[in-house]
Amino acid sequence: MTNILSRPRLRQVEALPLRTLWVDMLTVFWGDWLDLRVRIPQVAASGLVSPLIYILAFGLGLGSAIDQVTTPSAGENYLEFILPGMVALSSMVISFGGTTFSICGDRLFTKTFEEMLLYPVHPLALHLGKMLAGIVRGMMTAGSVILVAILFTGRFWSFVNPLFLLLVVLNCAVFAGLGVIVGLNVKSLESVGLFNNFLIVPMSFLGGTFFDPGTLPVALKAIVYLLPLTYTTIGLRAAAYKPLGEFPWYSIPILLAVAGVLAAIGARQFSTQQD
Repeated sequence: MTNILSRPRLRQVEALPLRTLWVDMLTVFWGDWLDLRVRIPQVAASGLVSPLIYILAFGLGLGSAIDQVTTPSAGENYLEFILPGMVALSSMVISFGGTTFSICGDRLFTKTFEEMLLYPVHPLALHLGKMLAGIVRGMMTAGSVILVAILFTGRFWSFVNPLFLLLVVLNCAVFAGLGVIVGLNVKSLESVGLFNNFLIVPMSFLGGTFFDPGTLPVALKAIVYLLPLTYTTIGLRAAAYKPLGEFPWYSIPILLAVAGVLAAIGARQFSTQQD
């Protein structure tokens, strides 16, 4: 069985035409979409609970006290300040978690993952197809949070302009790509919990969702700006509330670069996977 799997994997790492890669990616994505489309309300609502709690506790509760002593760097009040961060947070959690658990379920429980490894498609297409499914999951939940943000602020265009949506998609791509890699390597669902507790949860609070990273001391700023969620959050705030001339354009190529690196790692992982 090892020889059967290894020969096609080695052959598939050769360069393919872009059109073939695109078709292969959509083929892989379609398998996940058939399962995902019957659970759209569940997926859209699954990442909404935590942002709503944060909005009520921090935005409306703590925010009223903060607004009395300081003015946020973006938005008219602290509630508006954290809403773009809630969009980034929800899209991160669902893109990562949904992708990881989907792959883990196929590998560890249904045992259908071996069949996918025999598909005559490029390893990069396997990664991109799974990543695309994670992007769709994240955008569904992000859409729910965006709707809540519009209801709280009345700012429709602030949360649906092309620049804002582009950053949300890139954020979903980064963490869906990370979810693919984690899903391919963990040995149990308990291991997924470790990644979530030591990576996703700390990033939720350190990624600039509740504060302005620019106000931190240099030592802490160096750590915070290593997190991809930070670039999403500051970019979303600028896209929602600031003039185009103040937008941090560097956030887009940074997120693209991180997604590209994760795609290369994921493709390499798929090319050698022996499940």
